Amino acid sequence: MVTLVLVRHAKSDWGTAGLPDHERPLNERGRRDAPLMAAALARTGFRPDRLLSSTAVRARTTAEAFARALDVPLEIESDLYAASARDIWRSAATTGAQNVLIVAHDPGLSDLATALAGREVTMTTCAVATFPIAGDHWPSAVPVVEEWQLHAPR
Repeated sequence: MVTLVLVRHAKSDWGTAGLPDHERPLNERGRRDAPLMAAALARTGFRPDRLLSSTAVRARTTAEAFARALDVPLEIESDLYAASARDIWRSAATTGAQNVLIVAHDPGLSDLATALAGREVTMTTCAVATFPIAGDHWPSAVPVVEEWQLHAPR
């Protein structure tokens, strides 16, 4: 079994006019939610072999909270900023790792979660979706996963 955990970055701050999208930080709610959702995932016992994040400030800050809570190193990947579902899947599959956590953006995350779940999935900010995938290696095509979980901050 391989496991893919998708995390959408926490709520970002739109308060600085002219700030490039890539540089937007988390807002107060985002700074609160990221450690809470990371701690919730840690309580499940899941530990990724690889934790990958987009280069965007809001994604990196979210991923840093998960790296601390899960006590794993963080890897920054430029390909995950504005990545499509296919790009996100490729990033996970090419790691060769058994358990992968990816922090990235919509619409790519919701599109991939929808493909994996076989039904419409909306990845809200700081949502965590866990997909256990049968087999001991990553399939080349995105499978439909029968049992999966989606958690979002309240």
